[in-house]
Amino acid sequence: MKRISLVVMALAVSFAASAQNVQDAAADAAKAILEAPAEQQKVEKPKYWTESLKTQLNFSQTSLTNWAAGGDNTVSLQGYIDANANWKKKEMFWNNRLQLDYGFLYASSKPILQKSTDRIYLESKWGYKTDKMKKFYFSANYDFKSQFSSGWDYKTPGSIDGLEGAPLRQAWRDARVLKSNLLSPAYTNLALGIDWAPAKWLSVNIAPLTGGFVIVKDAELRKSYSMKVKESTTDQMLADANAALGAAASKTEKDAAAIALGNLYRAAKFEFGAQVKADAKVNVNDNFSYSTQLVVFVNYLDIKHCPRINWDNRISWKLAKYFNLTFATNLIYDDKIMIKNDKDIDMYPDGKARVQFKETLSIGFTYIIASKK
Repeated sequence: MKRISLVVMALAVSFAASAQNVQDAAADAAKAILEAPAEQQKVEKPKYWTESLKTQLNFSQTSLTNWAAGGDNTVSLQGYIDANANWKKKEMFWNNRLQLDYGFLYASSKPILQKSTDRIYLESKWGYKTDKMKKFYFSANYDFKSQFSSGWDYKTPGSIDGLEGAPLRQAWRDARVLKSNLLSPAYTNLALGIDWAPAKWLSVNIAPLTGGFVIVKDAELRKSYSMKVKESTTDQMLADANAALGAAASKTEKDAAAIALGNLYRAAKFEFGAQVKADAKVNVNDNFSYSTQLVVFVNYLDIKHCPRINWDNRISWKLAKYFNLTFATNLIYDDKIMIKNDKDIDMYPDGKARVQFKETLSIGFTYIIASKK
C-alpha cells in the first residue's frame, strides 16, 4: 500500500510540473505577441505606385586677373529635374515622366546673360497586356516637348568701340537673333500602338497611328519652322512681305517686317504618321548608369520629307554621395527646320536643313528621392 501511495504521489508531481511548463510556454507566447512591432502584425497592402525624383545643380565660375594666356571671366549655373511616377497592377501599367533642364552663363566678352540649355519634356504611357502576349502591351503614349524661354543666336555687334555698361549690353541685345521661345516650337503627340519589353532595361514602342501638332507661337519664327501659309495668304502678299523684310534697315524695322511676314503663316499644323520610340536604361553598378531614347517619326501627310529624328543620351557617374559627373548629348534632324549659317548665307539665304547636335559635360550636386518597392 505504501508503494502504491508513492507511485501516485510521483505521478501527481509529474503532472503538475508538466501543466506548469505548458502554462509558462503559453504565457511566453502571449508576451511575445504583445511585444511584437505593430507593423509585423499588420498585413501589408499591395503597392502599385513607385515614384522617384532626381535633382541636379551644376555651378562653375572662372575669374582671370592679368592672365597672360587670355580668356573670359565666366559664371554658369544649370539645374536638372527628372521625376517619375509609375503605376502597375496585374496586366496594366501607367508610366509618367517629367524632365526639366535649364541653364545659363555669363561671360565678360558678351556682357549679357546667355541661355546654355533649355528643355521641357513630359511623357505619359499606358499599356495593357493580354494572357497571350507575354512581352507585348497594347499602348497609348503621349508626349510634349518645348522650352522655357527665348533662345538666341548671339551675333557680334557691328561697332562697340567706346561702349560700356548699359549701352554695350544693349548693342549685344540688338545684334542677337531669336531662334526659339516658349511654345516656339512645341511638339505634342499621341501615339497608339504596341509596346515591346524584351528586358527590364529596354522598351520599344511601335505606333503606326500617331497624331499631334507642331506649334510655333512667335510669328517671326514660323517660316523657319516650315509652317503652312494661311488660306487667306496670296503669293503677292508673300512677295511684298519678303521684299519689306529685305529692305528693312534698322532692327525695329526688321523685327516688324519679320512679324508681318510670320503672320501670313499658321501658328500650328497637324501631323499624322507612324512613330518608333526606343528607351533603354542600363545600371552598370550602383555608381554608373547609361540611358538613351531614340524617337523616329514619319508624317503620312508629308511623306516627301525625311523622318524626324530625336536621339538623347545620358551617362551618369557617381563620384561621391551627393556629387555626379554627367555627360549628355542630344541629336535632332528635321528637314523642315531651316537653319541659317554665315558660311553659306549667300547660297542659302533662308537657311537649310542641318543636323543639330548638343553636348554637355557637367559636375554638380545631385539628390535622389525614391519610394521603396
